[in-house]
Amino acid sequence: MKRESTAIIGSLFVLIFVIVLASATAHGEERGVLEGMKSVRAVFDVRAGNSKSVAMQLGLILQTSMDKTIRDVTQNPEFAVVFLGPSVKLISTQTGDFSPEEKQMLAEIANTVSEMSENGIRLEICLVATSIFGVDPATVLPEIKQVGNGWISLIGYQARGYSLIPVY
Repeated sequence: MKRESTAIIGSLFVLIFVIVLASATAHGEERGVLEGMKSVRAVFDVRAGNSKSVAMQLGLILQTSMDKTIRDVTQNPEFAVVFLGPSVKLISTQTGDFSPEEKQMLAEIANTVSEMSENGIRLEICLVATSIFGVDPATVLPEIKQVGNGWISLIGYQARGYSLIPVY
């Protein structure tokens, strides 16, 4: 029994060491890719319709905006998120058609959206998509700017040097 415990602890130690080593290596590679840059600009094209996936992705976008690797390049990265397609249903106060588990994810999304806004991340929603997916624009989370056509926003961001990151 004691041997099994020691073996398990040893295996966990090796696993943690490998994860830490892999993480350190990844950060080194990221720094190299960003070397010489003076600014970071990214626009995230969010179209996913799964609440759990969107909650995770928005959290990752927020985390990335505050990442030390990004902040070593610039203290003020310019991030924008444009909600298109079925994702527009997830950033509305209309929650009647969602399961209790999904409602919990929607609350997490709303909290993350609020935190993103507080951290200077621009947030936009496509009104073409709200019309297609039956979302009343009056129910869209207040931190999100409503734009007529999200594709036009994406074109504009890219023309101004933002890197396009798809979130499907």
